[in-house]
Amino acid sequence: MEHVDHILVVDDDRDIRELITDYLIKSGYRATGAANGREMRAVLSSSLVDLVVLDIMMPGDDGLTLCRQLRSDPRQNLPVLMLTARSEETDRILGLEMGADDYLIKPFVARELLARIKAILRRTRALPPNLHITGAGRIIAFGEWQLDTSARHLLDSDGVIVALSGAEYRLLRVFLDHPQRVLNRDQLLNLTQGRDAELFERSICWLAGCASGYAKMPVNRPTSKRYAAKVTYWRARW
Repeated sequence: MEHVDHILVVDDDRDIRELITDYLIKSGYRATGAANGREMRAVLSSSLVDLVVLDIMMPGDDGLTLCRQLRSDPRQNLPVLMLTARSEETDRILGLEMGADDYLIKPFVARELLARIKAILRRTRALPPNLHITGAGRIIAFGEWQLDTSARHLLDSDGVIVALSGAEYRLLRVFLDHPQRVLNRDQLLNLTQGRDAELFERSICWLAGCASGYAKMPVNRPTSKRYAAKVTYWRARW
């Protein structure tokens, strides 16, 4: 039997939730609604879900909190599309930093929502068939380094914190989540930037070198001025 993608819509507004689920069902998907985090977790524990549409503005655990919880659970590797009534750039960036794959600002056109869902699922399935995500806890160790996935910074062998930009963290996390796998540039762009990938085609190559360099660079070797200048430049760009 052909697999039918199951979309979980989490929104406390009953009208919006039902409109989205009805539209997705008419578009050929299986769709389930949840009004809050408790109902979301109940569905995830009893059903196979392919993508979560998650509203930010909800009472109790808001969408950002729920997204962070999903990303902190090594058993969950679900794509997340955030819905938000907030138009401020900082709020959108925060949602992406929490691990969302994309966002859509309310009010929105149903066809655009459907297009974004299809794009996210397509990007997720663009990975090699033998690729898998490793289960990892809060700290991921590699070489002489440790990555704190909650605080999103590196620790060297002496426990000294090395700050990472959002782009650096996302790319490094992709490498660590996909060990012993070859990812091409398009896959790195899709995994780290999603729909904005085209804007970063050149910078992804430089960042990939920086991320892989952390594992090769001796801990006690000071960062060169040229390297520091590049980091400063690209952080300003990203």
